[in-house]
Amino acid sequence: MTYRHYAILGPDSEIAAAAAECAFDQGRFWEYYTKLFENQGSASFNKDNLKRFAFDLAFDLPTFNHCLDTDKHLELVRAETRANTEKGVTSTPTFFINGQKIVGAQPYEQFERVINIFLKK
Repeated sequence: MTYRHYAILGPDSEIAAAAAECAFDQGRFWEYYTKLFENQGSASFNKDNLKRFAFDLAFDLPTFNHCLDTDKHLELVRAETRANTEKGVTSTPTFFINGQKIVGAQPYEQFERVINIFLKK
C-alpha cells in the first residue's frame, strides 16, 4: 500500500501535507496525519499550528520545525498532487488497486471484490 498526497484545498493543505512528511521523517506519519484530521475545520493549518500539533505529540521539535520552515517536502507534495490529478483523481479518498480506481469511503466488501478479481487472474 502506498499513500500519495492530494493537497487541493490551497496553501494550507499543501503545508499540512508537507508537515505530515516531516512527521514521517521521525517515523510518525500516521500519528500526525490523525492529528490533522482531528483538527480540520477547527484550526488553520498554518505553520504555527502545525508546529503546535508536533509539540502536542512530543516530536523532536527542532528537527520538525527546521523541516517545516525550510519547506523540505513541499515540492514532493506538489508533485504527488499533480500526478494524482493526471491519473484522474478528483476527490479523496481515492484508491487504485492494480490500476482500477475506487472513489470514496467504500465498504470493505467493495475492496474485497476488486482484490479477488485480481487474485483470480
